[in-house]
Amino acid sequence: MTYSLRGRLFIGLALLIVSTGLGAGLVGFRWAFDEAIETQDTILHQIGAIALNTRLPSDAPINAGVDAEARVFVEELGDRPSGSTDARSLWTLKDGLHIVSRDNQPWRILLRTRPDGSRFVIGQTTAIRDEIARDSAFHTILPFLALAPCLMLVIAIVVWQSLRPMIKLAGQLDARRSDDLGKLSLEGTPLELHPFIASINRLLERIHAMMEQQRRFVADAAHELRTPITAISLQAENLSQTELPPDSRDRLTALKSGARRTAHLLEQLLALARSDMDRMPEAPVTSLDRCAKEVVADFIATASDRGVDLGFEIIEPAAVKGEAAMLTSVIQNLLDNALRHTRQGGRVDIGVYREGAKVILQIDDTGPGIPPCDLERVFEPFVRGSRPTEEGTGLGLSIVKRIVERLNGSVTLENVPKSGLRATVSFPLVEQGS
Repeated sequence: MTYSLRGRLFIGLALLIVSTGLGAGLVGFRWAFDEAIETQDTILHQIGAIALNTRLPSDAPINAGVDAEARVFVEELGDRPSGSTDARSLWTLKDGLHIVSRDNQPWRILLRTRPDGSRFVIGQTTAIRDEIARDSAFHTILPFLALAPCLMLVIAIVVWQSLRPMIKLAGQLDARRSDDLGKLSLEGTPLELHPFIASINRLLERIHAMMEQQRRFVADAAHELRTPITAISLQAENLSQTELPPDSRDRLTALKSGARRTAHLLEQLLALARSDMDRMPEAPVTSLDRCAKEVVADFIATASDRGVDLGFEIIEPAAVKGEAAMLTSVIQNLLDNALRHTRQGGRVDIGVYREGAKVILQIDDTGPGIPPCDLERVFEPFVRGSRPTEEGTGLGLSIVKRIVERLNGSVTLENVPKSGLRATVSFPLVEQGS
């Protein structure tokens, strides 16, 4: 089961803030409500202190409002019980604050007696008082309610920024070449990631040691096998000089062919091991067009024997950074692959040219091409595709890809309609003299 650490942090912090905010809001609302009620009681006392020395006219209406917003009402009761039943019932109460029922609704009243014996009452309906208190309490917590979304946004930004180093680290790992097993730097990374980075570095060290051991084994095995294979080839050549029956001659031919394939395989294994070695710190600048001319000159005889027209379609002066031996190996393997799959009477055209800031090596053949399902797989070691030839080892294209990537280039294969296969290698352009 997968989950998002960023999502968990955001949800957890958001729930904490929301729950804390709700609790604080309820407490704040209740506190502000009670304060508003007390303030209104204070207003009744203040109005009572004023009315204590000011007698209202006897003909004033019973609910003459003195504050339109607070809806506070003052009523003169006179110096003896009179008037309505509600007014007479107030004479039974002592001076002070009371809650009574008047006009079939609850009222909060302040009853006072003047020095001359007259009494008066100041009151508000509890509904009005509660409405005023609720409005006051709501305005008290309104800033917090408006702040909550801002806090959520800040939390999201903080969580995203806090986890950004992990995303950056993952991007650095993804951008690395497959053969780059150098240690990850701790510089500029948060302390919490240091144990994780240290673990990755230890894993990279173990992988590097394992790959080095594998490379040495392949190189040593191939090197040790070259001597007996060379001896077998020499003995087969010597044996071919003697008179042999036709049946033995056929077996000798098969032996020589097998020895050649084995020797070619060993050479490819050695080339693969060399291509996996650590890159030189500063590669020299090499003329790619010169390497291509030399390789084509070596393959002219082979192409002629197979009846294949081999030549340059375009060739321009172009320099790239890389060892001449590595570039030669790339061209040799691509040409060998093209000639092996091109039928008699076909063509293999080579192009070396500039394209913007790139140098392009292009090799077209008129062979059958590669099935689309194999276009990517053929770059894997020992994968020969669904139409293998007897002479192939399945290592040539793998060697090409590793060398090209080591030189910061790229290689692609594509089937050209009604033509054959096109191999395109791209290298960064280096200006002569740089």
